[in-house]
Amino acid sequence: MIFTDTHTHLNSENFADDREQIIQRALDAGVKRLFIPSIDSKGTPGMVKLQQQYPDNIFLMMGLHPTHVKENYREELAYVEQQLAQNTFYAVGEIGIDLYWDKTYLKEQQLAFKHQIQLAKKHGLPINIHCRDAFEEVFEVLESEKDEKLFGIFHCFTGTFDQAQLAIGYGMKLGIGGVATFKNGKIDQFLSQIPLSNIVLETDAPYLAPAPYRGKRNESAYIPIIAEKLAEIYNTTIQEIATVTTQNSRNIYSI
Repeated sequence: MIFTDTHTHLNSENFADDREQIIQRALDAGVKRLFIPSIDSKGTPGMVKLQQQYPDNIFLMMGLHPTHVKENYREELAYVEQQLAQNTFYAVGEIGIDLYWDKTYLKEQQLAFKHQIQLAKKHGLPINIHCRDAFEEVFEVLESEKDEKLFGIFHCFTGTFDQAQLAIGYGMKLGIGGVATFKNGKIDQFLSQIPLSNIVLETDAPYLAPAPYRGKRNESAYIPIIAEKLAEIYNTTIQEIATVTTQNSRNIYSI
């Protein structure tokens, strides 16, 4: 049984003391495919080092995270563009809009999001969307870029059924993680109405650990816990969840 974690920050400082053990626990749990999103240029060396250590299991994305869109965002976007031209990446991400922490750079976030979608199209890559308190703004940009080249994953999807339908309509799979196990997570109430062909698994480790680890450090080894919850929601087996969601991730990331 092979699981895929489509979004895990294995290069995070939260794993500085036990990174290799964290990765080994994931592999031992059957989570053989681990996709690391980019935050900004400073994080690239750590990502690349991990990919070199685990070439059969770790795969990288390249992009500028919306919370890191600041005054120097044009320089960061130039770096993203350079990296995409020179190295192998499997998605442009994580990119999007985040209005939870700060709305100061909303305009710049919108411009950066749109530009990176265009870069993804240029390179034939999927996008990996970060959206927090910004569904309307994210959908506005997606609408402006909607065509047959637009596809990817709506990371950490926590919206409504209608928003899920919209995201799927824009060519996105829904990244489902620990929130599905929360008592107040809400998405578990309608997920069964979404065909499993539109779902991929993720942890967003070290964030958003599933129950019973909620509030603690998350890790990729917890993917089977999320799969177990989805098996309950879809009235199927964990094996089926693993098989279908991993194939969905292959369809998106082309690996």
